[in-house]
Amino acid sequence: MINRMVDTFLERGFTYFDTAYMYHNFKSEEFLRESLVKRHDRSTFTVASKLPVVMLKSESDNERIFGEQLQKCGVEYFDYYLLHNLNANDYDIMENFHCFDFVKQKKAEGKIKHIGFSFHDSPELLDRILTDHPEAEFVQLQINYLDWDSAGVQSRRCYETAVKHGKPVIVMEPVKGGMLADVPGKAEQAFKAVHPDWSVPSWAIRFAASLDNVMMVLSGMSNYNQLDENTSFMRQFVPLDERENAVIKTAVRIINESIAVPCTGCRYCVAGCPKHIPIPVYFSIYNEKKKAPAGGFDAQKMYYQNYARNNSKASDCIGCRLCERACPQHLPVPEYLRRVAARFEN
Repeated sequence: MINRMVDTFLERGFTYFDTAYMYHNFKSEEFLRESLVKRHDRSTFTVASKLPVVMLKSESDNERIFGEQLQKCGVEYFDYYLLHNLNANDYDIMENFHCFDFVKQKKAEGKIKHIGFSFHDSPELLDRILTDHPEAEFVQLQINYLDWDSAGVQSRRCYETAVKHGKPVIVMEPVKGGMLADVPGKAEQAFKAVHPDWSVPSWAIRFAASLDNVMMVLSGMSNYNQLDENTSFMRQFVPLDERENAVIKTAVRIINESIAVPCTGCRYCVAGCPKHIPIPVYFSIYNEKKKAPAGGFDAQKMYYQNYARNNSKASDCIGCRLCERACPQHLPVPEYLRRVAARFEN
């Protein structure tokens, strides 16, 4: 299936493949090598990977990890190379270990074509990084219509900051971890009233792709049907018009009324949790409960209790807030865990 997806993607004129050191339990780069690099001419595709700043323990780790990534991907150079997930917690690591100097040197050696970084934090920090490091050629931001005016993610202001600095934007999370593929019925009805033939997730991808300064949208396709649909409307893309953007604003209002915890399921919070709480799983169950009609059999409580038998419970949270520091959405995770415990553990 992966090979078929890769082949179809290339046949339809698309070339950008995104991976990272930590993706898929540190195996993503190897999958890319087997399905793409070994099977297609290097001139027919571009590869993007990322340096995991959060994992660096010394400056020498820059070289060690980069070399490992080249080997795992089976390439002699990266077309795009990013410092991964820069935020307030990792800024000092990046500066102390001279990460930008490192990637600039690799670019000078011809092992990187374009350097940039992915970012999950405030527009103020983004402005600081782009001011201190004008050598960054692009920035990867979380942008989707639900986060566009969000007080936490602040997609709009981050996008506008990148525009101010003249940096093109690569979009991640356009469908918000799949959340915008399964919207409330009223929101779906609003979409279908305007374009009955458009799928719900396509609205989210079209929104991101319609922004003038966006150079790439990473839609995270996980099966052939998703790839088939996304490439079908992106081959000859037409930006959203005023009427379509008005429908999206209506959908945002409806969706915001239905979401209890706006978690994307990225699992960054799980790795450092000292109690090993499966946080995204519990938030997903909690969200489903909040959407379910009142009364009747409580299926979500059953799911929670079944899962908690073999895992830590939400109430096991000790409030260390390591999860909050890791969360790209800036969620008050311990507070939400208390709500989950109150709902399912009584």
